[in-house]
Amino acid sequence: MKILTLLGLFSACFLANSINIENSAGQFFSSGHTNNWAVLVCTSRFWFNYRHVANTLSVYRSVKRLGIPDSHIVLMLADDMACNHRNPKPATVFSHKNMELNVYGDDVEVDYRGYEVTVENFLRVLTGRLPPSTPRSKRLLSDDRSNILIYLTGHGGNGFLKFQDSEEISNVELADAFEQMWQKRRYNELLFIIDTCQGASMYERFYSPNIMALASSQVGEDSLSHQPDLAIGVHLMDRYTFYMLEFLEDIHPASKTNMNDLFKVCPKSQCVSTPGHRTDLFLRDPGSVLITDFFGSVRKVELTMDAINLTDPIKQMEEDPVNGEEQKEVYSYADQLPVSEIIHQTNTLVNPVTPDRDFDYKPALLLD
Repeated sequence: MKILTLLGLFSACFLANSINIENSAGQFFSSGHTNNWAVLVCTSRFWFNYRHVANTLSVYRSVKRLGIPDSHIVLMLADDMACNHRNPKPATVFSHKNMELNVYGDDVEVDYRGYEVTVENFLRVLTGRLPPSTPRSKRLLSDDRSNILIYLTGHGGNGFLKFQDSEEISNVELADAFEQMWQKRRYNELLFIIDTCQGASMYERFYSPNIMALASSQVGEDSLSHQPDLAIGVHLMDRYTFYMLEFLEDIHPASKTNMNDLFKVCPKSQCVSTPGHRTDLFLRDPGSVLITDFFGSVRKVELTMDAINLTDPIKQMEEDPVNGEEQKEVYSYADQLPVSEIIHQTNTLVNPVTPDRDFDYKPALLLD
């Protein structure tokens, strides 16, 4: 009787574990995406806009920490604050006034810099309409299984965002670019975040599916700066991005934190402005969307309950076209390249020796 009871308990535990594994796998693949991309844009230049560069680099640092590689990040900085002659600490950009966190780091890969950051280049990156000579590092090579994070910061107004004080992008142009992305199957889900004055006006005209949008301020409100530093004479960050980055610091790749938690970041008591968000175009419930669905990275995996022996040599199954039977072909590592023999053969070709002839070989003199 005791044996039957133990067997029953064992079966129940095994079944529960199997269900948990299936639930975890279902949650992992619930978003339907297989890769992550990020487009991070600072649209402001000049030293007094130091905070906008720090905003963008802080988001860049967070997405890299959570697993998105540089090959899947398009970073656009309109000015190089790290090398500005007013910077008392060259090759650094700080986001806190205690100067503890250098968000510029040692491995920043800036894809578009200075006057390359234009409305035209930004729209071409999104829609994929770039010249054939454009290198891969400057391309958004996404597909219909890509979750894309787009972050913008700079100076804006009601329905527009300025690029380098010389041009601007409107909310209509941005909405049409996202529609082109959807028609060309360049994204699965898209998260749009903007930190600028009257930021909510930039997502009012969106009409494409699977877009979730966040802004630092409502129409008619200013987005305020934060962290003033007397040593360099400017503010180091904007309020909304500062508190969003504080929130992201507690996120790790296995976090279960969802988008509803991100919506609560930086209330009006902290931001002074009123952050906004829009989810009516998004097909999933924001409560089921993990933060890491956009700020992290996924890899293709295959879940199996079978044991795999990793010590056997690599084998490949081939089918015999005559008998229709499967043949096993064993592969192994090839021997190392015989470098010494190659060098000897090279020397022989340069100074050939003819044993059946009785004369000395004198190489010809090569003239330029």
